[in-house]
Amino acid sequence: MEVVLAIAGVMLVVSAALALVRIVRGPGPSDRVVATDVLITTVAGGLAVEAAINHQPFTIPVILVLSMLAFAGTVSMARFVAGREDVVGPAPAREPGTGIEGDGPVGGEDRE
Repeated sequence: MEVVLAIAGVMLVVSAALALVRIVRGPGPSDRVVATDVLITTVAGGLAVEAAINHQPFTIPVILVLSMLAFAGTVSMARFVAGREDVVGPAPAREPGTGIEGDGPVGGEDRE
């Protein structure tokens, strides 16, 4: 069991190091957000390994709160990036006669 946990610990350290490299060198904010999410997930995995080694059931709520914070951060950054690129917002105006109900005549006929 100790061998498996040691291998898991080494893999988590390598994953955290690679995520830190991507956070520092990331070409854009989206890459940095994904790398931060990977780093937080790696930390949660490290906490899970530590809880398994020391038989600590009190670490599970910490992992859950950390995971919820990572999710909230990722969603907020996604909304920020989408808002900056005009992906989220009011629907574009439609031209009359496109066949969408309530927009105007369809097929040259007036609806009354």
